Amino acid sequence: MDRPAVAVLFGGRSSEHSISSATAGGVLRAIDRDRYRVIPIGITPEGVFVLEDDDPDKFALDAERLPEVVDNGTRLLWPEGGDDRTLRVRRADGSVDEVGTVDVVLPILHGLHGEDGTVQGFFDTLRIPYAGGGVLDSALCMDKHFMKIVLEAAGVPVSPWVTVTRRRWESDAEGVRADAASLGEPTFVKPARAGSSVGVSKVHDPSELEAALELAFAEDDKVLIETAIVGREVEVAILEGRDGARARASLPGEIVLTTREFYDFEGKYLGGDGADVVCPADLADAEIAAIQELGVRAFEAVDGRGLARVDFFLTTDGLFVNELNTMPGFTPISMFPKCWIASGLTYPELISELIDTALDRAA
Repeated sequence: MDRPAVAVLFGGRSSEHSISSATAGGVLRAIDRDRYRVIPIGITPEGVFVLEDDDPDKFALDAERLPEVVDNGTRLLWPEGGDDRTLRVRRADGSVDEVGTVDVVLPILHGLHGEDGTVQGFFDTLRIPYAGGGVLDSALCMDKHFMKIVLEAAGVPVSPWVTVTRRRWESDAEGVRADAASLGEPTFVKPARAGSSVGVSKVHDPSELEAALELAFAEDDKVLIETAIVGREVEVAILEGRDGARARASLPGEIVLTTREFYDFEGKYLGGDGADVVCPADLADAEIAAIQELGVRAFEAVDGRGLARVDFFLTTDGLFVNELNTMPGFTPISMFPKCWIASGLTYPELISELIDTALDRAA
């Protein structure tokens, strides 16, 4: 039997380009080559699709030099639609070669122009199966404002917040300050449509609000100010159910902060001190069951597909969902794979599960 061809798509135009590239390094190293034929496709920060090297070491996560997709002169030519599934590449000398037929795309893209439903809609139009979230859940979870609205409507507890646009901040700064004050202190300020803690600040008093907003506005013209909830930061990994079954939740993990005020970019990806990823978390059986059930409910509320990581605050008043991430990091120190490994899946099995779920959905 021929091996299905998997196009591993990574990089992208967002500020999380390097994290996507590092995730690709892990996936290229671990994917089951006996089961799948791999076609690595990179997207440069300028949005150019290139045929990449099938070399995991090229995209290893290194704090001194973050990996990236560089324009190598090739241009990936996607199928023309209809029943066509043939990938082609135009070389730097202008010649065009067939890469082969693609059976499924594994889009390990983080942030805008990848995790927000845009790429998903492109593949839907071309009728090419792809792993992970669909258009709706990707778009909803990319925008924290609308994600919170949907979760709240479904009865899923979320932290109190206000949403501020750049236009309002420039025209009504005092009104924004009043809204922020109503949330108490401290608060978190974060871009509505960014991930990996890019552009996020903790605001301890009103004097820090302006700088925090400017940092967040550098990523997005819509920003959330949220009440800082005191509690344990726990996360659970969700996989879409197969054959009509309900979605499955892993054992929860926990972010244990020691010297960091919050789980920032350096702590997540660069192995910085002050934050430990612990999986499985030290929780009572009843707490594990409650986290798993609320994680699945949140996934269902956004019409989740493929996978998601659901982040919570566990407080004395109960659980609050912080956010859902429809393409969580797959780097060696990322929570999503760690949670499933603790739950009994190997890293290669997890990758196969995502691919096989997409192929089954398209069958």
